[in-house]
Amino acid sequence: MFASNLNKRVFKNVCIIESNAKIGAKIKVSGGAKCNITNELVSEKNYLGDRSLVKDLLKDFSKNETLEFLNKNGVKPNLNPKIVKGTYFCKSSQDVIDMFTKLTSHIKKYLNTKVLDISYENDVFKIKTNHKTIEAKKVVVSSGGLSYPSLGASSIAFDIAKKFGHTIEKLEPALVGFTVQKEQFWFKNLSGVSTYVNTYIDGKRFEGSFLFAHKGCSGPVILTSSLYWKKGKLAIDFLPKTDLSKLLKGNKKISSALPFAKRFTSEFLNSIDLKDKPVSELSTEEKEKLEVLKYYEFSPAGNFGYTKAEVTKGGINTDEIKHNNFESKKQKNLYFIGECLNITGELGGFNFQVSFSEAIRCARNI
Repeated sequence: MFASNLNKRVFKNVCIIESNAKIGAKIKVSGGAKCNITNELVSEKNYLGDRSLVKDLLKDFSKNETLEFLNKNGVKPNLNPKIVKGTYFCKSSQDVIDMFTKLTSHIKKYLNTKVLDISYENDVFKIKTNHKTIEAKKVVVSSGGLSYPSLGASSIAFDIAKKFGHTIEKLEPALVGFTVQKEQFWFKNLSGVSTYVNTYIDGKRFEGSFLFAHKGCSGPVILTSSLYWKKGKLAIDFLPKTDLSKLLKGNKKISSALPFAKRFTSEFLNSIDLKDKPVSELSTEEKEKLEVLKYYEFSPAGNFGYTKAEVTKGGINTDEIKHNNFESKKQKNLYFIGECLNITGELGGFNFQVSFSEAIRCARNI
């Protein structure tokens, strides 16, 4: 549907099957209802999965082409790096939904329609829904992952893929907050407090806002870190670009010397069993305790789950998909694009961008 406008084609006998009452339910809530639609700094390095495929896709349909397409259709995103560097936000998510509604106005839509099953007989797909059975010669599955079931997310893409013999790489919530173990329960006492940090995970470093939450921790830097988390440890630098030793000079109390909210300092000192006192009175051992602020390592207990996750990582093995048009190698005329594939981007418009790039390639070559 995205490519039909670009190529000035009119597709007949095409339909969209949508489980919600309106299209674009997930677009509606993205980016705080402002739709973080692409990123100035996008590259294959921002993705988990088949990076060589992502690199090729971004050359095929780049972020500049995404912005050009949006601008031509009356949606004018602006660069706003406050949350994640390089992110483009729209004025409103509704603008994007209205654009796609207009561009697909000539296409038949089955709204409030859930796909229950799909079969293939005599070169025809039979798509069983909760209302009727729809027959089609070609089917493009772009129904997302398991994240946000309240917005209609379901396992249907993976169910269809499995039925036709595809391998599904392990599915997990991603771009999601972490729950914590007993040693980090002090995080919960700081719910609502945020601070700027660096995180280190799987050989990568991320920077951004860290938010203490009633279940553990969240915020943009944690959401991106969660994409690479594998049931192990991650580390936080609570004082990025700051020399701790310079702060621990003079006669100020620790709570005054450290550039944090008083609540944070109090809870942190309690967690390492250190009293608030003048930094001049700190022993070498006590100073070493404070050095954990530069590399606070911990193992999350888990994450907030699919109800809070922005995306689902894992998915259909891309080795089983033709990269030139996303047709299944297992079943002719069956195509998979979007979040159901084993390609997942970081927070900041990266997932929208790769989905657009996939959709363009599929539509141009179907």
